[in-house]
Amino acid sequence: MPTINSIGTSDHSTLTPAQIARVQQQAQEFEGVFLNTLTKQLFTSLKTDESAMGGGFGEETWRSMQAEQMADTLSQNGGLGIAEQLLPDLLAMQEASNNQNKIMPTTGVYK
Repeated sequence: MPTINSIGTSDHSTLTPAQIARVQQQAQEFEGVFLNTLTKQLFTSLKTDESAMGGGFGEETWRSMQAEQMADTLSQNGGLGIAEQLLPDLLAMQEASNNQNKIMPTTGVYK
């Protein structure tokens, strides 16, 4: 499976390297948000032993931070492949947006 950085960006000639990098980052962040939601839901299904962690608000806060860190780590190390699936479509949309701006120059409302 290709990594997010190795997906063919050479065919997106109207995109600058900065735009490509930003779209890649957005795809990875989206996957991170999804994984964060997934891991939080997984943690809510766990039965906790109040004698081990104390229970209460502190444990709830810790679990939330743990879920966030796990999601970030998973996303940065390949994740589930969601970012790789989204990236070609996101790049195509960015390129279409760039092309649309070239086709329809702004000339003002009253011309």
